[in-house]
Amino acid sequence: MEKPIRFGVSLPKDLLVKFDKLIREKNYPNRSKAIGDLIRQELVKKEWFTGKEVAGAITIIYDHHKGELLDKLTDIQHRFKKIIISTQHIHLDEDNCLEIIAARGKPEEIKKLADTLRAIKGVKHGALSMSSTGKEIE
Repeated sequence: MEKPIRFGVSLPKDLLVKFDKLIREKNYPNRSKAIGDLIRQELVKKEWFTGKEVAGAITIIYDHHKGELLDKLTDIQHRFKKIIISTQHIHLDEDNCLEIIAARGKPEEIKKLADTLRAIKGVKHGALSMSSTGKEIE
């Protein structure tokens, strides 16, 4: 890691008070770490919009009693096998399952996979958590 560079930031007092409260709630050790994370978050968003290779996690909740739902989920995952790194299946209760799908590839491919999974009848909720491969950010 490179040696940190110090720089100044000027903010309105009320914004700084809110920021300090937020970083305490999130247990940040200091403002520098919090600001660094905010910058990284924006850099990750940029990666997703510029089409570079990215990583993400898709989570879906579904009722495993719904008809051919499991076959549909499996078929879709086989169609997207080039970008799926792994899957994890968790039984939440007698009816509901959570599936976590880790993916790596072009942003549009991962978004398409997430949208396709969410659109299946029987999927109660789906979310895509976007991240980075780490190559573009420090």
